[in-house]
Amino acid sequence: MPVPVPRQRAVPAAECGPAQVSAVALTEEAHRDTAALGAALTVLLVEDDPSGALVPELRDSAGRPIRVRTARNLTEAGRLLTPDVNCILLDLALPAAGCADTEDGAELAVLRQVLELAPRHAVIALTASGDAERGAEAVRVGAQDYLFRDELDSRLLSRAIRYAVERKRSDTAERRLAEGRLRAQENRRLERGLLPTPLLEGAALRFAARYRPGRSRALLGGDFYDAVRTPDGTVHAMIGDVCGHGPDEAALGVELRIAWRALTLAGLCGDELLGTLQEVLEHERSDEEIFATLCTVDIAPDGRRAGLCLAGHPAPLLIRPGATPVPRLLPFDNNGPALGLLPGARWPRTQVELGAEWSLMLYTDGLIEGRTSPGGPRLGQDGMLDMIHRQLSEGLRGEELLRAAVSEVRHLNGDELTDDVAVVLLDRVA
Repeated sequence: MPVPVPRQRAVPAAECGPAQVSAVALTEEAHRDTAALGAALTVLLVEDDPSGALVPELRDSAGRPIRVRTARNLTEAGRLLTPDVNCILLDLALPAAGCADTEDGAELAVLRQVLELAPRHAVIALTASGDAERGAEAVRVGAQDYLFRDELDSRLLSRAIRYAVERKRSDTAERRLAEGRLRAQENRRLERGLLPTPLLEGAALRFAARYRPGRSRALLGGDFYDAVRTPDGTVHAMIGDVCGHGPDEAALGVELRIAWRALTLAGLCGDELLGTLQEVLEHERSDEEIFATLCTVDIAPDGRRAGLCLAGHPAPLLIRPGATPVPRLLPFDNNGPALGLLPGARWPRTQVELGAEWSLMLYTDGLIEGRTSPGGPRLGQDGMLDMIHRQLSEGLRGEELLRAAVSEVRHLNGDELTDDVAVVLLDRVA
């Protein structure tokens, strides 16, 4: 299709496969973490001893003093918890707000409150000497480490603080990666659910399709297709292409596909259907310069003839059986304008004789606009006809034919195709 009109939009995500968290975002975050670790550390001690004698003098690995702030309760801790605090030393003997000391689990309740107050900070739990079980439980609840209050020395505590800060940073990065993978999986399930399931029950036709979006790490692009059989036995198929191939175009393509199916099942066909689809596009597009090409065919119940409407779209390819099947393009003289370009446009319907046995291939321009070699001329429709002819002579049919066609186009291009590619194949065997 013609080069899309430039639009301002976010940079699309990258190629099909498990989507990952933005490398730029992770790099920036890593730089911030590294800078934070390179600066002098600040520790917030939360314990109710006003003398603060619990913590000895501390130094980091470079010999710089570690700053220590002291809070006697969680209210003070909240005021002192500024962005430069790297680690919290929490005395588990501190009463939790709203909990009596005699309540079961009160010492871990204060830890839970601190974790809620400071979810992005490293926490070291301080417990009574020999109470390793409670310290281990504190780590299970969410602390990065635990130490015995009565056995602290400067070297041990300094090392524990550095370890806790690094472990918190690592845990946070790992969690964000997991959350990014989960969001990517959810997006992929959503996109997969938006791909069509043809409604062809009772039709004496075989259906195959191949779809490859141009934007990376996506399942859905601006191309769309569908096929349904109406109660009178007519099989309707279509393929379309919204200019561009970003997420906005993908969403518009889904809307047009769903509208086409609803209108077709409601009995609309040909020019009336395309005119209504143009109204849908005009109402749903985000920019008045957005348009879509479309090819629709309605195959008679006897399977021997079809009506063809083209809205700025490449003509389908008809293959008839023979010792060496020769593909040819269906007539495209009555090709009307793309949807969304001309208000009040009309789209003539051309009657096509198919015969008793045939294959009909509908495709988007992503199949013909790739290069025949890096920097070479485009494949074009003539090159596509030669390629399909050769693949047919090799015995390829159905899904194998489509897979080979898309694969060879990518190989000839010498790099990943930048445009979406959709190909649909309908076969009738007498």
